[in-house]
Amino acid sequence: MGSCLPKLVLPMEWSIYTTPVERSQDQFDNLEKHTQWGIDILEKYIKFVKERTEIEISYAKQLRNLSKKYQPKKNSKEEEEYKYTSCKAFISTLNEMNDYAGQHEVISENMTSHITVELTRYVQELKQERKSHFHDGRKAQQHIETCWKQLESSKRRFERDCKEADRAQQYFEKMDADINVTKADVEKARQQAQLRHQMAEDSKADYSSTLQKFNHEQHEHYYTHIPSIFQKIQEMEEKRIVRIGESMKTYAEVDRQVIPIIGKCLDGIAKAAESIDQKNDSQLVIEAYKSGFEPPGDIEFEDYTQPMKRTISETSLSNSKGDSKTELKFASKSKGKLWPFIKKNKLSLKLGAGPEDFSHLPPEQRRKKLQQKVDELNKEIQKETDQRDAITKMKDVYIKNPQMGDPGSLDHKLIEVGQNIEKLRLEVQKFEAWLTEVEGRLPVRGDQARRQSGMYEAQTTPSVNNCAQDRESPDGSYTEEQSQENELKMMATDFDDEFDDEEPLPTIGTCKALYTFEGQNEGTISIAEGEILYVIEEDKGDGWTRIRRNEDEEGYVPTSYVEVYLDKNAKGAMTYI
Repeated sequence: MGSCLPKLVLPMEWSIYTTPVERSQDQFDNLEKHTQWGIDILEKYIKFVKERTEIEISYAKQLRNLSKKYQPKKNSKEEEEYKYTSCKAFISTLNEMNDYAGQHEVISENMTSHITVELTRYVQELKQERKSHFHDGRKAQQHIETCWKQLESSKRRFERDCKEADRAQQYFEKMDADINVTKADVEKARQQAQLRHQMAEDSKADYSSTLQKFNHEQHEHYYTHIPSIFQKIQEMEEKRIVRIGESMKTYAEVDRQVIPIIGKCLDGIAKAAESIDQKNDSQLVIEAYKSGFEPPGDIEFEDYTQPMKRTISETSLSNSKGDSKTELKFASKSKGKLWPFIKKNKLSLKLGAGPEDFSHLPPEQRRKKLQQKVDELNKEIQKETDQRDAITKMKDVYIKNPQMGDPGSLDHKLIEVGQNIEKLRLEVQKFEAWLTEVEGRLPVRGDQARRQSGMYEAQTTPSVNNCAQDRESPDGSYTEEQSQENELKMMATDFDDEFDDEEPLPTIGTCKALYTFEGQNEGTISIAEGEILYVIEEDKGDGWTRIRRNEDEEGYVPTSYVEVYLDKNAKGAMTYI
């Protein structure tokens, strides 16, 4: 008995689909790694630009601090020194460097706003776009995988039903050939074989339909969905590459934009350097330190071969003292000292201040100081006058509008301002009188007696001349009388040790500088910490010690700045720290 059912053959096409699905997944993994690498490169560039901006800010801050550090302090002696063209050029250089620093701040600001901020925002957008594209890719991949699983399930069911139908067919044929089997059993086996065959046919139809659907979905997946997603990813990546290129171009443009301004800063420095005028600076020095003194006259020869007779030189520096012996002593001891009037009163040296009329200064310097004082007082008077006018106007407003204030409340202020103006005017008159006196003395004087220094003339009093006359006997001979001692005491009082250093004082000990001291006043001496010097006059209770560095350098320093070791053998010496 032959089989009534056809032989089913399994299709073999399904085996080729495994590799394309896995290969598609591999491509997504590769693209995901590459796009993440692109984002990392972009973030690295952002970090690079950010660090560059921090460097620019730090550099600008250091330049500004440097410029500020070397700016002259207001109302200080240092500010007065910047009247010279070289110092003005230096100030211009500092100002230009400050502007130069500002350009580096501009670089930092522009790089931050045009590159760092923009790229940071773009990176966030890029990450969202990348996430969306790969989400669509994974969704399409999952869909094709689901279709593949449905095809696999339909295929396995078709395979299973075909095998079941084949076994049922074989069983039916076996029962049909067995003569010992009843007809009912054969019929049952035949019906079972037909049922299995129908199920196999149904599975075949379902598998065929599923296969056609999968092939359609697979075609759409590989020829429509995936290419579209890949195209979007490619456009996203190309946009990233273009964006980083534009940022690099902006990076260069930000630097290029400030080059003209930086060039102007450098041109300003060069122009300031060209404005330096050495002749003008020299003239300023001459004007600043011009004393107005005339050089001393020639010292006449004094003949000591005549017994007990000496000629008193009218042009000698000791003429106003009237003491020829003292003059000889001065001439022998003042080796290399051309201007004895440069020495100041010791008290004013120690206190670092002079008299109110600036009489301790040379005539020309005194005139400048007095003129400066008069100008300052006039400015104060103008200021007080403006204040008085303002109060007067306010009082008039109060009189016209009583509700705004009491006019009487301003009377006390008006009186006070008026008193201040009167005081200032008296001060101006006083300084103008001194100024007139100095200006009257500045013209060249012809006689020999007026060729001495202003200070020295001020010290030449009748009492001193009388002392000089008392030192000669009626017959013109030289006598050593008590008048000599009186004269020396008077000179010591009037000049206050003006010529103390003409005869070197003996060393009474040594000292070590505990701190650095800048001796800016005349009569003081600068010392450095740790320096060893000689003590020639100990502290007299005024807080100053007189020291000597070498034969030509000596002066006063604060006692608290040195550690003194007096020689025990020195007269009246005592050790103190």
